[in-house]
Amino acid sequence: MTDIPTFGVEEEFLLVEPDTGDPVALNRATAERAATRGVELQLELTSCQVETTSSVATTRTELREELSRLRRIAAESAQDAGARMLAVGLPPTLPQDFPLTDTPRYREIGEKFGMIAHEQGICGCHVHVAVPSREVAVQVGNRLRPWLPLLLALTANSAIYRNADTGYASWRSVLWARWPSAGPPPHFDSITDFDATVQMMQDAGAMLDDGMVYWDVRPSANFPTIEVRVADVPATVAESVLLASLVRAAVMTALDDERRGEPTPPLTAHALRAAYWKAARDGIDGDSVDLADTHAVRPTGELLDAFVDRLSPALQTVGDLEFVRAEVARVVATGNGASRQRRAYRRNRDVADVVEAAAAATLEGV
Repeated sequence: MTDIPTFGVEEEFLLVEPDTGDPVALNRATAERAATRGVELQLELTSCQVETTSSVATTRTELREELSRLRRIAAESAQDAGARMLAVGLPPTLPQDFPLTDTPRYREIGEKFGMIAHEQGICGCHVHVAVPSREVAVQVGNRLRPWLPLLLALTANSAIYRNADTGYASWRSVLWARWPSAGPPPHFDSITDFDATVQMMQDAGAMLDDGMVYWDVRPSANFPTIEVRVADVPATVAESVLLASLVRAAVMTALDDERRGEPTPPLTAHALRAAYWKAARDGIDGDSVDLADTHAVRPTGELLDAFVDRLSPALQTVGDLEFVRAEVARVVATGNGASRQRRAYRRNRDVADVVEAAAAATLEGV
């Protein structure tokens, strides 16, 4: 088994008006107040979003403490600025617009990508895991592709949007796929192949720069890590820690397979797209496509158990196996963010109940 890599998490959050739940353009005011508390919040493309960035962690306990601290301070800062912070993939209410954050780069993205940029308002979660090089990151990314739909199903947290049930557990992933550089990553033969593809897309205008490499797995441009970006922002800290633990173990498993020279399992683009659609549609409450084996459709809970079994040597190495087994079982039994949203919405068909449930989950256990 490979050495234990460090990891970290970036979480994006939505800022809403406290009474109506509508997105509110208060990211700068929130960030200014967070800075006085010692936390630097990143400003996202739309001015109703902020992003937290954890420090580098070695254990899940360290990561949980850090994510709890960041959520607590960000939420307090949002409240001081006149907003409420929600861990949701999309706003449950009917947004009138998503004003862009006023920076030269974001203005250029808005001009070049039009309505895709102006209908953003999307909140995800990005897990970074240390790897030896960008070349290794590309090869590991190829091996992670069959597992990405399961991670999406597990974290789905955007069922209610525009005051309605979208019919999808993760409508965020459907909207996100409109970007030409987003969604399931292609297979790359090498880092040279990756860089050439990125340059081609920039030349075509499909990316403004390499910061717009939005694929769900990518070598980080700024850190010696691989970045997994497939998830909706999880509803709770516990679910974010579960996601990060699974991603780190998956990277460790892929690194071991790569070092042993195990062949990368073949995976067609259409099978991956079908599995993504199924994961976005059903979340954890239905079936998923078994990309790791026969491509048969099986209950998502069964495939998550098989996924944990596949990762068990890595999870055992870092001391996370029992935690992950218990947390996966809990989420499958009690539901994820999408499940919470739907339960809240179905009580009275009132999106205000969804906002309240999301607000409670955002700070659950913090």
